[in-house]
Amino acid sequence: MLKKWIMSLLVLLMAAGLSVDPVGDAEAATKKTEIIISAAASLKDSLDEIAALYEKKHPGIRLVFNYAASGTLQKQIEQGAPADLFFSAGDKQMNVLVDQGLIGDHKKLLKNQLVVVVPSDSQAKLTSITALTAPAFKRIAIGQPESVPAGQYAQQSLEAKKVWDRLQGKLVFTKDVRQVLSYVETGNVDAGFVYKTDALTSSKVKIALAVGAHVHKPIQYPAGIVKDTKHPEEAKAFYSYLQTREARSIFTSYGFLLP
Repeated sequence: MLKKWIMSLLVLLMAAGLSVDPVGDAEAATKKTEIIISAAASLKDSLDEIAALYEKKHPGIRLVFNYAASGTLQKQIEQGAPADLFFSAGDKQMNVLVDQGLIGDHKKLLKNQLVVVVPSDSQAKLTSITALTAPAFKRIAIGQPESVPAGQYAQQSLEAKKVWDRLQGKLVFTKDVRQVLSYVETGNVDAGFVYKTDALTSSKVKIALAVGAHVHKPIQYPAGIVKDTKHPEEAKAFYSYLQTREARSIFTSYGFLLP
């Protein structure tokens, strides 16, 4: 009986010239607003966990992450690539976009530490980064300094210890810090410069040395809202959430430090 009543109603609506698309109406009701976050590769694990929690609390939002080196993301935003938020692993990249008027609200949210990692089964010992000049270290991975903040910090550290030039024949440059980690995990290199947070995500590497903070610029992670965002309210809401106690506790659980 109910089925006949529904069919009769549909016939009446069609006769009145009204279009009925149950499938389309359902899709419209479940359509989510996508927020694109261009984020440094070193943030992947923590942000993936935060995203799952945030989307559960905000069913109308879908967070889409574009993970890469901060310098690469900076260039993408400069060239007009779609992005609602930028989360950098360095002040330099954020400051360039702020100076160009491409970023609105922004703030330093996190800090990190530079370390040298080796394969978990390595017997190599490091008491200083100057020891990387030893024959035991034939290949050393670092992020490309021009685009990867971790690579910039590594270069600053090696220059401060006056071994940058001496190590040129050993250095293997990568597109981002996670590629450094991968190279060490697979044994393609003998050591690599990554963030402490990256090292803690892998059982295939171990920290051989924590690099002193005095030999490189402070490692800070600023986040900001892209001025050309198509969803300013939703972008600001997630930006604000990243600063909550709940989000900060997730970041610190991955080894990040708070400013």
